[in-house]
Amino acid sequence: MADTPNPPSIQPELLALRHQIDALDRDLLALLNRRAGLALAVGELKKHEGSVVFRPEREAQVIDGLKAVNAGPLGTDSVAPIWREIMSACRALETPTRVAYLGPAGTFSEEAALGYFGSSIVRVQCASVDEVFHMTSSGAADFGVVPVENSNEGVVTRTLDIFLTTPLFIIGETSLFVRQNLLRKDNSLEGIAAVCAHPQALAQCHGWLSMHLPHAERRPVSSNAEGARMAAADATLAGIAGARAASEYGLHVVTPAIQDDAHNRTRFVIVTDPHRHPQPQASGHDCTSLILSVTNRPGALHDLLVPLKRHGVSMSRFESRPARSGQWEYYFYIDLQGHPDEPQVQTALKELREVCAFFKVLGTYPIDVH
Repeated sequence: MADTPNPPSIQPELLALRHQIDALDRDLLALLNRRAGLALAVGELKKHEGSVVFRPEREAQVIDGLKAVNAGPLGTDSVAPIWREIMSACRALETPTRVAYLGPAGTFSEEAALGYFGSSIVRVQCASVDEVFHMTSSGAADFGVVPVENSNEGVVTRTLDIFLTTPLFIIGETSLFVRQNLLRKDNSLEGIAAVCAHPQALAQCHGWLSMHLPHAERRPVSSNAEGARMAAADATLAGIAGARAASEYGLHVVTPAIQDDAHNRTRFVIVTDPHRHPQPQASGHDCTSLILSVTNRPGALHDLLVPLKRHGVSMSRFESRPARSGQWEYYFYIDLQGHPDEPQVQTALKELREVCAFFKVLGTYPIDVH
């Protein structure tokens, strides 16, 4: 049967709307090029001043300001990704931004990097979290993106352990909704001998795997994307990864969203060398991350918390990791709300330093409010 043509009365109206959209697209392109020209002028001034190209607090303020004035049908949640891409393209005109993350192509770390910096970056794929830190500290990458915690599985212990000794510090964060899919060359659950994925992904999907693939081996690999790559090469294997990995390796999404927690999210932080990049200035919604330890004595942990209560500084995260000294001693990883330039935070940090046996500021940065 032939397609039913649109009613003659609608066709001219549709064409008129399309012409208006085409005209607006040309206007938008002209405005974006004007913005790019201004960005280049800003870049020249920054070169003369010796200041850095990427300022996370400035980009956060731009996006917050646009969200505040958004009054049209465009959803407020759409503002951040649109303008991050615009700012990414303009930033790339000044200098290429090299970003290291856990590869290969198709990982959630890659998705987090692109979501934070935009797609106009030089991608530096690494084989491990350790390599991300190494590439960034050596100068092979300007920034690194590393996972720090998952809403279901808790902290990423390797990242926390490296923070203890790395010279890098945190300048930003982003969180990502983690939708784990079962990927395979054949669009079937039959004949799967092993499921290959990062250990955290296997843990996040434990319940589903136990119910639907109880006899399949669970094979830990360095990343979900590596598991997808292996599944693309062997029909008896399946991977667990996001839609980006399925597209990258030509796999079927056999079963979508197999994570046990429907609201599963992973938090990533952005790290850089403090000698090449300054601490972000206060943005109005900041986090200060610390590593602390206290001597093993009665009341020591209480004394650690007193300065925060006294000066009204809220703590949003508190994690402990063994010091590996054999003496049952611990390091405490703490996130505080606020920026050291704020008087109450500055005073609380000063008093904290006085009661700690070990005190390290991991970074101060705008929190993810997108």
